[in-house]
Amino acid sequence: MSSRIGVLTSGGDAQGMNAAVRSIVRAAIHQDAEVHAIREGWLGAVEGGEHIIRMGWGDVSGILNKGGTIIGTARCAAFREGSGRRRAVRNLIARGIDKVIVIGGDGSLTGTALLQTEWPQHVADLLAEGEISEEDAENHPFLQVVGLVGSIDNDMVGTDMTIGTDSAMHRITEAIDAISSTAESHQRTFIVEVMGRRCGYLALMSAVSGGADYAFLPEIPPRNGWEDRLVELLERGRAAGRRDSIVVVAEGATDRDQEPITAQRIRQALLERTGDDARITILGHVQRGGRPSAYDRWMATACGVEAVNQVLQAADGAEPVLVGVRRDAVVALPLLEAVENTQQVGEFIADGDYASAIRARGPGFTTMIDIYRGITEADPSVGEGSEARRIGVMNAGALAPGMNQLARVAIRSGIDLGYEMLAIEGGVPGLVSGHFSRWTWSDVEGMAQTGGADLGTRRYIPKDSDLYAMARQLEANRIDALVVTGGFHAYATVALLERERHRYPAFDIPIAVIPASIDNNLPGWPMAVGADTALNTVVDAIDMVRMSASASKRAFIVETMGRGCGFLPLMGGIAGGAEKSYLPELGINLSELEEDIAALVDAFEMGRNFYLAVIGEEASEHYTTDVLRRLFEAEGRGRFTVREAVIGHMQQGGTPSPFDRINATRLAHNAVVHLDGQLTDKTTQYSAASRNAPGLFARFRDVTEDMDWESQRPRHQWWMDLRDVFLQLSRRPGQT
Repeated sequence: MSSRIGVLTSGGDAQGMNAAVRSIVRAAIHQDAEVHAIREGWLGAVEGGEHIIRMGWGDVSGILNKGGTIIGTARCAAFREGSGRRRAVRNLIARGIDKVIVIGGDGSLTGTALLQTEWPQHVADLLAEGEISEEDAENHPFLQVVGLVGSIDNDMVGTDMTIGTDSAMHRITEAIDAISSTAESHQRTFIVEVMGRRCGYLALMSAVSGGADYAFLPEIPPRNGWEDRLVELLERGRAAGRRDSIVVVAEGATDRDQEPITAQRIRQALLERTGDDARITILGHVQRGGRPSAYDRWMATACGVEAVNQVLQAADGAEPVLVGVRRDAVVALPLLEAVENTQQVGEFIADGDYASAIRARGPGFTTMIDIYRGITEADPSVGEGSEARRIGVMNAGALAPGMNQLARVAIRSGIDLGYEMLAIEGGVPGLVSGHFSRWTWSDVEGMAQTGGADLGTRRYIPKDSDLYAMARQLEANRIDALVVTGGFHAYATVALLERERHRYPAFDIPIAVIPASIDNNLPGWPMAVGADTALNTVVDAIDMVRMSASASKRAFIVETMGRGCGFLPLMGGIAGGAEKSYLPELGINLSELEEDIAALVDAFEMGRNFYLAVIGEEASEHYTTDVLRRLFEAEGRGRFTVREAVIGHMQQGGTPSPFDRINATRLAHNAVVHLDGQLTDKTTQYSAASRNAPGLFARFRDVTEDMDWESQRPRHQWWMDLRDVFLQLSRRPGQT
């Protein structure tokens, strides 16, 4: 008998759960295992019968873009009792299930781990009571458990992100963006309450991405007198030019006496001290709703595939495993340890040990708190002297969503450290022509949520004839250090300046380059600023294409940007549920197309109404999107129609995603801090963002050793490791 896996979703629902269920079902089928959905969480296991159903390939079609969970979730009081868990064991064994993948929060995963521990005793008791046969007891002596964290709060220690968090961030950030516009119109204060009973991740990160003035977090209760401090900060922001004030509060925020700090309490404090009647917006379950983001789709998909690998490979009686992500790589770690560390955070908070609670959340959480304070308080940590040194900020290359947040954070971080910040407008041509202007704190107000690039940018790599003018402008404007943000053109420009330092002393200054490119084709850093926004645009387009094809039998070929890099077509294919993805790294050949056409025709003959292929714009010189459309249509012989959708420059536009805003915040702040260290030490190193460097920036030459300059992409691309995930989930001929 083939292995049988049970999959269930438990606790609160989270966007991306369906993506995980889909990948678990299809990855298991790929490995010749059966999957049974346990409906309504552990309640379904306790009830048994029709609550446990076998899932086929087609049962999970079309669910990738749906919020919630199609197999349901519910609280189950009976499962908290030993007798209820014994009934669950009996019902699972009756279906031949002794491997379970649970998608839920720490409570659900704790209960599941307890069941695994008790399983042998329950089996013995059921055998003694005659509820199961000796053969059943021999065949199912142990329960193998793998957990995935489905929680919008991002409250599990050990994994960088939990399923649903990124989508919740989208809902919150969209709300703050909308509120900011009306607040600015009326010069009004808004208080936004977000979820997070014991974890302030949503409150902190939404405050960063939304450009809010203040955030209340469970891990950092404010000291006594916080009301006056809040008023002072809001007034300081208004004096610096803000027309609106946004305060974000987590639902679990308290003061040092463990008294809740509610939105109403904040409103009353402001009313009493300023007469300002703030408006309150409580987002509530809106944060759980809506379509999952691109990140939640591909991350949940990749974790689901690994969960199947883990549960099938586990030895009898093996400790339960949690599958999560660290630095964009899927990892497996001890489940009980992760749950214990997570629950300890709540204990730290209850005991008033807030420093330990913050440390337990990880260094990224702690660092972001410090960054947030620096870029929101209009009171520099270091006063600007009469001869303040100058840092220039410029873009180079193609537009990427999030460039405005990069400029905003870089300029505010520099001002906070006592520097005079100069914007170089118009990219490299602006540097050549001398388009410099001093930007202040208020000049970058409101830029967090805007697309485009207010500093301007151009796809231009300087010529030898430009170098003298560039050097003269840097000298004339007394630039002591430079922040360059952009894609391939930015890296090529900095590489040229480094080569010419011996000829032009003006280039002998510290320079930090930050990756900003929708193509995600740069070395050193896993996600360039703008790549996540572009990926969401691709996924949104695929969702709309899918709906447009719902009334007829139709195949679509969606073309993405990306030039010589396959990030967008591969990740768009995974997150969009494509059957095929064509990448420039691999090219396209005729034999491959013959197999793809056979799969395409078979899909429609087996009753499918929709087929999706995603192609990168430079996947093949000869087999272009139009050629593929004609081939597919010719071989279809009227059984279906074929359409193409070229997304084009929409991928460069739009409002930057929360992921890109947070990414930009971290990179820009660390770039300026890195330059500050260089200037303090009187060194002139060229640097680029690097995930392996303690301060997130490493020597430029070391980072660009991984650059394939001719192909304009890194030699090592982490997302290519997900090709196997894509292949396991792509439909094979004969699968229904």
